[in-house]
Amino acid sequence: MWTDEQQREPGGHASDGPRRRATIHDVAQLAGVSRQTVSRAVNDKGEIDPDTKARVLEAVRMLDYRPSRFARGLVRKGTVTAGLVIPDLMNPFFPEVAAGVLEAAEERGWQVVVWDTRTDGAKEREALGVLSHQADAVMGYFKNDDEVLARYLGGLPLVLLERGPQQTRFAAVGIDAAAGLEQGIAHLVRAGHRRIGMLDGDRLTPGPRREAFLAEVRRHGLPVDDGWIAMSDGHGVAGGEAAMEQLLDARPQLTAVFGFNDLIAVGAIRAARRRGRRVPEDLAVLGFDGLSLGELVEPALTTLRLDKRRLGRLAVEQVARLRAGEKPLTGADAWVAPELVVRASA
Repeated sequence: MWTDEQQREPGGHASDGPRRRATIHDVAQLAGVSRQTVSRAVNDKGEIDPDTKARVLEAVRMLDYRPSRFARGLVRKGTVTAGLVIPDLMNPFFPEVAAGVLEAAEERGWQVVVWDTRTDGAKEREALGVLSHQADAVMGYFKNDDEVLARYLGGLPLVLLERGPQQTRFAAVGIDAAAGLEQGIAHLVRAGHRRIGMLDGDRLTPGPRREAFLAEVRRHGLPVDDGWIAMSDGHGVAGGEAAMEQLLDARPQLTAVFGFNDLIAVGAIRAARRRGRRVPEDLAVLGFDGLSLGELVEPALTTLRLDKRRLGRLAVEQVARLRAGEKPLTGADAWVAPELVVRASA
């Protein structure tokens, strides 16, 4: 008979936090058998005593054990299922990343399960709990830190998007914000701007884009600090409008602004024009991401364009390397650098 504590945590250990994914070792330990015996019972193989099999299956039930599809793929050929976790499918940036994932996965004969977390940390953990049983590997965007991700994934291969290789112990695909802002701020400075602000969208500040922005304006000797940065409530146009209003109130001498992403930058244009500021004559606006809609707004948005499909394709490449037992890409090979696209807004 197992105690309540044994039922709460794989391996018989109680825990105050979320339960980690049970492993074949946990089942073997609880049932008092070898891992080979667990494998025979779970896969309905012969050469196992019926009473032993019943004891193993009871341990499987008690621990909610699900055999890893990744582990089964090492010995049985079949379709690879990859989980893709996206924070906001309504944001046009992420479908383009997903398109790159789907293209690269299709080339390999993989299938992809997409999960929209709506930028909710609890929904991320829910996604990981489900995908840990249904997928061979997971890739995507996560707010939770490495320790939480490891606890929920239970050893499944994981690739993080937009968390640089030095920012996580997992395989990753990063965005070289510093390289992009070097181009963007230099362009604004060449146009004569000395009072440049930022509309930030990263609540986990200081994020890479804010750090890169401040590093570049300081490198050019501009009188800019955190007081020249306003926080957008969300990553959409409305958040950009509100943040632009706030920044213009605080720094009316502003002549240029960098938006955390293109949607926030579009909001900045709307707010500036509502305040009687001409764009770009009175206020230059620079975006980040390179969404197609940037060509459709008036004036067309100058932006730091990312190859979003390449982001997705690199994520699939990282997964493939992990599944093959190879080291993931690192350094410049695991980063995507933005490209300055000059249009009419700056």
